[in-house]
Amino acid sequence: MIIAYTQRGTAVAAAVPVEEIGLLLPQVEESVLTVGKFHNVVKLVAFSPFKSAQSALENMNAVSEGERGARLPRAAPGPARPDGDGVGVSDGLFPAGIRLHFHALVKGLTAQSASKAQLGLGHSYSRAKVKFNVNRVDNMIIQSISLLDQLDKDINTFSMRVREWYGYHFPELIKIVSDNYTYCRLAKFIGNRKELSEESLEGLEEIVMDGAKAQAILEASRSSMGMDISPIDLINIESFSSRVISLSEYRKGLQEYLRSKMSQVAPSLSALIGEVVGARLISHAGSLTNLAKYPASTVQILGAEKALFRALKTRGNTPKYGLIFHSTFIGRAAAKNKGRISRYLANKCTIASRIDCFSEVPTSVFGDKLREQVEERLAFYETGEPPRKNLEVMKEAMVEANEVVAEVKRKQEKKEKKKKKREKRRLEALAAAAEEMENSVQEAEENNIEPKKKKKKKKEQEQEAATEPEENGLEEEALPKKKRKLMGEAAPLEKKKKKKAKDLEED
Repeated sequence: MIIAYTQRGTAVAAAVPVEEIGLLLPQVEESVLTVGKFHNVVKLVAFSPFKSAQSALENMNAVSEGERGARLPRAAPGPARPDGDGVGVSDGLFPAGIRLHFHALVKGLTAQSASKAQLGLGHSYSRAKVKFNVNRVDNMIIQSISLLDQLDKDINTFSMRVREWYGYHFPELIKIVSDNYTYCRLAKFIGNRKELSEESLEGLEEIVMDGAKAQAILEASRSSMGMDISPIDLINIESFSSRVISLSEYRKGLQEYLRSKMSQVAPSLSALIGEVVGARLISHAGSLTNLAKYPASTVQILGAEKALFRALKTRGNTPKYGLIFHSTFIGRAAAKNKGRISRYLANKCTIASRIDCFSEVPTSVFGDKLREQVEERLAFYETGEPPRKNLEVMKEAMVEANEVVAEVKRKQEKKEKKKKKREKRRLEALAAAAEEMENSVQEAEENNIEPKKKKKKKKEQEQEAATEPEENGLEEEALPKKKRKLMGEAAPLEKKKKKKAKDLEED
């Protein structure tokens, strides 16, 4: 029996038993490639289609993780699989033939619809694999540490250029100030040394943060043996100094950014070995996941590959440490203990990187505890004081980490609730605004229609008021005020008409 998990559903097929040697025969290969012959070899027993694209994606993820996928069709023979069973993968001729002729095996399925389903499932599966947490992207750390190293080289080169350039005019300044960033700021501030006076002393103190150094610079400018400088040269020196200063300030900001990213992505590793060394380890490994997969022996010599291969080639001593040499622990250890502490530190770095990589909510608790263990091991090498057992330290770390994780989750839930409330208020406000607008539109429409009806009603009432007394013989007192007024205005006109007619008859 062959179980085939496809893009449209789960199929169970029965194949004619063939010997393994017979599978290599050209006749068998030809029968797999031809639809008619393949029907004679493999027959579809049952097929259970997926209800939706989401269920197909879930089945695909389960199969890729080596777990049990969708349930077998009811028509499939044999007992149901127990929960403990996994999935076996076979990539022989028959599974390949089923994939090739699947649209022909299932009734109502065309090659075009099968390819569309395959394309959609492929996109969904890839999207799920690529989807990640934005706050835990180690690629930014790799780029940041590479840029930081490049900036260090560039700033050092440019600062030496400023020193050489400005040194012709004020050579004594190099001996007084050793820091490159401070030297560039002073070169821009001083400019022409002959214009330096007592008034500039406060500005010098602000730059060098030392009153004695500022006074020494002022005295050196008065008795300097440097040559004079032209204004155009001074403008170029000041412009280049400004560029070096801006690069140095950007480097400081980049270092802060790297520190914040390391605290988000690998807090335990950065707490153990430092942000810069931890970032270099991640960059050299390619990613935090790759670093977590490395054994401690590889992490120990990471960055010293050339020395390792040279030692293997010449049959010499292999290196004891690579990038982890830049940590403070190895520098503090005695010469005879450097190899031992580097091996111990590499072991703890591996543990920290694995905790950071695979923990749901990364915290620096484990990194702090691992750092304490390395400190205790250093003290053990120096004084002989036995360190705490690893089991005790990890128990303490687990308790603290659980508290931190619970606090983080509580804050996240609060944020989610606030976000939902804000969204609910926004939707309610939109609904209220829409309802108000709809009501105003309806009122406007009603106001446009009602005046016409009122006018018509008024005219009809006036006409009825004029005709009702004549037809029904009602008295004036029984009529309303408006009607009596209208009849009162009409009576004098009738009297005048009768008088005129009488006068004409007499004449």
